[in-house]
Amino acid sequence: MSTPKHFAEKLLQIKALQVNLQKPYTWASGWRSPVYCDNRKVLSFPYVRDFVKSELANMILEQYPDADVIAGVATAGIAHGVMAADLLKLPFVYVRAKPKEHGMGNQIEGVLLPGQKVVVVEDLISTGKSSLQVVDVLREEGAVVLGMCGLFTYGFPIADQAFEKYGLSLHTISNYTALMEVAEEQQLVRPEDKEILANWRKDPANWLPPTKD
Repeated sequence: MSTPKHFAEKLLQIKALQVNLQKPYTWASGWRSPVYCDNRKVLSFPYVRDFVKSELANMILEQYPDADVIAGVATAGIAHGVMAADLLKLPFVYVRAKPKEHGMGNQIEGVLLPGQKVVVVEDLISTGKSSLQVVDVLREEGAVVLGMCGLFTYGFPIADQAFEKYGLSLHTISNYTALMEVAEEQQLVRPEDKEILANWRKDPANWLPPTKD
């Protein structure tokens, strides 16, 4: 079994990934989705956590061997980034969604020097908007962002276009395509539902759940 499918299977086992066409989930963006991914649950399962730590570290080593620093996206990317950085023996920083409102007013926590080569670690990529805002912050501080590594991506065209615009590569342990393959193999998704799910991924902002006949 390939790594993307292997990880998708683990996420389904620990119920971090849910698929429900009858009762879609509502995301913070307001989008309605038949799929919900909560990678935070990984932290509660040591065997999955170790798998993620190892896969992320190997990915960074293979794709970005010149990395000086690992940067986690607050908050969900922090734990995974720390674990990978620890395995690689690299410095770690994390980036807040906005500057701290007290104390030093930092948006980047940790020590980051101008010119250092950074790999960003994110847990989940949907539209890519919030992840790429972190890249903006790092670049404004003089960092050279090599790319981004994550646990899971939905593979939306809007995200692909955004990363291309930034001239940034994205690598993830698993993805929506692998999830659907495993879900179908486990009979969590019927073959006739594949078209509905494919239509959702093409235009998630305007997708509506199917009506019952």
